[in-house]
Amino acid sequence: MTSFNTDCSQCERLASFLADVRSDYPDYFARPVPAFGDQAAHCCIVGLAPGMHGANASGRPFTGDHAGILLYQTLHKYGFATKPESIAADDDLQLINCRITNAVKCLPPQNKPVAAEINTCNNWLSEELKSLPDNYVIIALGGIAHKAVIMGFGLKQSEYKFGHAAEHPLDRGVLIDSYHCSRYNTQTKRLTTPMFEAVFQRAKRLLD
Repeated sequence: MTSFNTDCSQCERLASFLADVRSDYPDYFARPVPAFGDQAAHCCIVGLAPGMHGANASGRPFTGDHAGILLYQTLHKYGFATKPESIAADDDLQLINCRITNAVKCLPPQNKPVAAEINTCNNWLSEELKSLPDNYVIIALGGIAHKAVIMGFGLKQSEYKFGHAAEHPLDRGVLIDSYHCSRYNTQTKRLTTPMFEAVFQRAKRLLD
């Protein structure tokens, strides 16, 4: 697997934006955020991108922002995490047979990466996905993450339609879709806790 580079600056817009963020928030991580968890894990969660005051600040996916609250509670409930809360990158929380990464490793302006940035960063994601062991379960949080996974495997987007709780058999495993656990989705009830938990319950059953 290609070694991840936290100094990557291939996307000029993102690199420039992160330079500004580091100036404004000198204590923030403000670099490409690496995956968290076991590289050989059978469960891989793919999010969109680091949040400004979440992973971009802490250096750990879904740590420090609203989206991470439901995610880590759910991971703990189904045995994928040792604790129900991720406080900081240097706390003692550990993932169990689980890995969390993002389709885009850098914080994008307004949390909206452009297509070229998703495509460029897909080189990293593709390496991660192809290194997963047989009988993996990938959980894609949101449509962009879903499309990034399909791209990462070199598959046709038209043959894999995103839908909450949709399952897509892949060559050596399964992709399960979920609405993203963002503040907007949870507060508007587009995604409820039972809906989210059902996805992870299904993943657990497939892995067991």
